[in-house]
Amino acid sequence: MLPITLRQLQVFESVARHLSHSRAAAELYLSQPAISMQIKQVEEISGMPLFEQVGKKIFLTEAGREVLHYSRTILQQMRELEGVLGEMKGLERGHLDIAVVSTANYFMPQLLAKFIQGHADIQVSLHVANRDSVVRQVSENRADFAIMGLPAEDGEMDAHPFMENPLVIISSPAHPLAGRGRVSPAQLAAETFVLREQGSGTRRVIERYFAKHQLPMPRSMEMDTNEAIKQSVQAGIGLGVISQHAIELELETARLHILDVEDFPIVRNWHIVHRKNKRLSLAAQAFEQFLVTEAAQLTPLASVIP
Repeated sequence: MLPITLRQLQVFESVARHLSHSRAAAELYLSQPAISMQIKQVEEISGMPLFEQVGKKIFLTEAGREVLHYSRTILQQMRELEGVLGEMKGLERGHLDIAVVSTANYFMPQLLAKFIQGHADIQVSLHVANRDSVVRQVSENRADFAIMGLPAEDGEMDAHPFMENPLVIISSPAHPLAGRGRVSPAQLAAETFVLREQGSGTRRVIERYFAKHQLPMPRSMEMDTNEAIKQSVQAGIGLGVISQHAIELELETARLHILDVEDFPIVRNWHIVHRKNKRLSLAAQAFEQFLVTEAAQLTPLASVIP
């Protein structure tokens, strides 16, 4: 049996992740025929099909899922080896893959820009996704770190808080509750809410809030992005619960209003999450320390909360 090359593993992992030859070709700057040839060679070496085609879509076979698992492990170990050798040479270099939930993308680019300025030899990739996808990327060792509000409920993960995350109830400035004083839980329960999908951190917060006050969940509409929630709340469709980090611009321009609600804001934390068994390179250690040192400066000012 001929050995599978690292390049073939890289091509296979990309195709398996995207379930698309064309996307893998674009990612790796190769032609689609070159991608197809590499996949064919890997299947010949494996002695069994790794993909099956149904209509125009491709799916991993059971053997393909096994090859994907080991491909990711091998490629990650090679990246770690590169980092270790760089450290032995006294160099702070390497590559960081960071996955963040969508709300964290409101402040992460600013932090990353400053980090990159001070660490020019470290390449950083940022992937923005929903919570489940971010957790999966870390679990599958495709990301070095995750930045998220609610840590993964997984014994294989380490989570370290690095910054406060105040969650607030928002309305349009024209909403009747915006002109009142303290809003009670019972008043909130009579309103319509615009919420993220089931399982999201903010949705869990509002569900626990009404359960704590022994009130039923109010009427709600589901949106899959924070931007959709903000636009809907501005249009007067309903109230929203959101991280204050996501609405700084809207507060400055008076397009949204933070309601003075009993037991709000609920202050959670942003966490940096990685696998427990992951060997952190110097680059990863530098990034984690950077977050702890710098992120506190981005905490929203308490003065904008009623």
